[in-house]
Amino acid sequence: MPQPDLVIFDCDGVLVDSEIIAARVDAELLTLAGYEISAEEISESYAGLTFKDIMLRVEEKSRIPFQASLIDREEQLVDRKLRSDVRAIDGVREAVAAVSVPRCVCSNSRSERIEFMLEKVHLLPFFTDRIFSAMETPTGKTKPAPDVFLFAAEKLSANPANTFVIEDSVHGVHGARTAGMRVIGFTGAAHSYPGHADALTEAGAETVIRRWAELKSVIAALSEWSDA
Repeated sequence: MPQPDLVIFDCDGVLVDSEIIAARVDAELLTLAGYEISAEEISESYAGLTFKDIMLRVEEKSRIPFQASLIDREEQLVDRKLRSDVRAIDGVREAVAAVSVPRCVCSNSRSERIEFMLEKVHLLPFFTDRIFSAMETPTGKTKPAPDVFLFAAEKLSANPANTFVIEDSVHGVHGARTAGMRVIGFTGAAHSYPGHADALTEAGAETVIRRWAELKSVIAALSEWSDA
């Protein structure tokens, strides 16, 4: 049976249920700063982006100038909430353990945040020395840029065309597809919204799963299809 060279997991909203936590903080901060927005709207339009990128896009859309200090404030508040509230997505430990080929994490979050979240939910041993933060790559370009995916593939000697990426955001799917990788969308986190699966498919995901129990068979089926 053909096997992928590498399986890449996004972190927020894929391994850990953190997107909804960040979305609530981001929505509150932006609303207090003069731009009223809900956590649900953040999740649907901006999931997968850094808060800096969200703020810049909202500034461009609304013409409301935000103070740069808001970025540091958001980092502090989100870190505090994550340390107390973050949980693993149901079934993820078994799904990750069942991946027999090399695996890694590619995320827009800081590596320090990724590591403390994964340690808290007992997933860190699965990804030792294989955590890649987009902002810490040589270019520093975050998703939807493909840089973090290509950097990980190069470091782990993987062919991008034979690499699978698990992503929950349209921006992440775009980045992985631009990198020439195959994408499986994931909609099993708390921030998922009506039309989420369709949005991921339209962005380039080959298929979308909602439960981690589906991952192993989906990778096997897509690998066979690719080999045909």
